[in-house]
Amino acid sequence: MPVSALHHFTIRCTPDELPPLVDFYTRVMRLEPGARPEIPAPGAWLYAHGQPIVHLYAHLSEPDRPVQPVTGHVDHIAFRSQGLAEMRAHLRALDIPFDEAPIPGWAIHQLFLRDPRGLRIEMTFWLDQEAEGAA
Repeated sequence: MPVSALHHFTIRCTPDELPPLVDFYTRVMRLEPGARPEIPAPGAWLYAHGQPIVHLYAHLSEPDRPVQPVTGHVDHIAFRSQGLAEMRAHLRALDIPFDEAPIPGWAIHQLFLRDPRGLRIEMTFWLDQEAEGAA
C-alpha cells in the first residue's frame, strides 16, 4: 500500500493566533519548533522525534468564521503518546481541561483536549507499552 502513515496536518490561522497556537503545541503537547522552508507567510513547523507533524500557517488576514462543529469536517486529530500518568499530571498542572476515554477490552487509553482554536486533540496511550504502574 502506498500510504503508510499520516505525515502532518496544517492549521491555518492569523498572525495574531499564531503565538497561542505555538504555545499550546510546544508547552502543552511538548512538540518542538524546528526548521521550516521559506513560505510567504508567518508560521511554524512543530516536531516530534524529528518529524514535523504540526504545521501552523498564519496566512489569514482575519480569523475563520466559526462553524459547527468548530473542527469543520475533522472530528479530531490523534497523537500516539507515551507517559499517561505524567501527561495527566502535566495537563492538571497547566490547568488544561481534558477527558479520559479508556477503550473497553483494549489496552488503549485516550485523553481528549482542545487547542486554542477548538480543534479536538486525542492522545492515545497503549497501556501495554506504558511503564509498570504508569497508567
